[in-house]
Amino acid sequence: MLPFVQGGVPISWYLILSAILFAIGASGFLIRRNIITVFMCIELMLNAVNLSFVTFSYMWRQVDGHIITFFVMVVAAAEAAVGLAIILTIFKNRGTLQIDRINSLKN
Repeated sequence: MLPFVQGGVPISWYLILSAILFAIGASGFLIRRNIITVFMCIELMLNAVNLSFVTFSYMWRQVDGHIITFFVMVVAAAEAAVGLAIILTIFKNRGTLQIDRINSLKN
């Protein structure tokens, strides 16, 4: 018998949704060539992992998953601030956001 969340939705559905979101994020990260899209795919993967943490935390009736999710969200917020600053600097210096056209650290 599968454990259910209070509303009657099986926990496995949340895990399947998390796996689908992570797969979409990973495929977008590997396929897309725009820095903004890659950045959004990384954030999507982080949110999929957060969903898994919260699901397992609920299933095992422990608060550890919620605490880890909080720290992942803090790291994601810091990553968003630093990442967007780097993206804006790259666009200002290179004039493009295509990964293929941004070759190393040289001008």
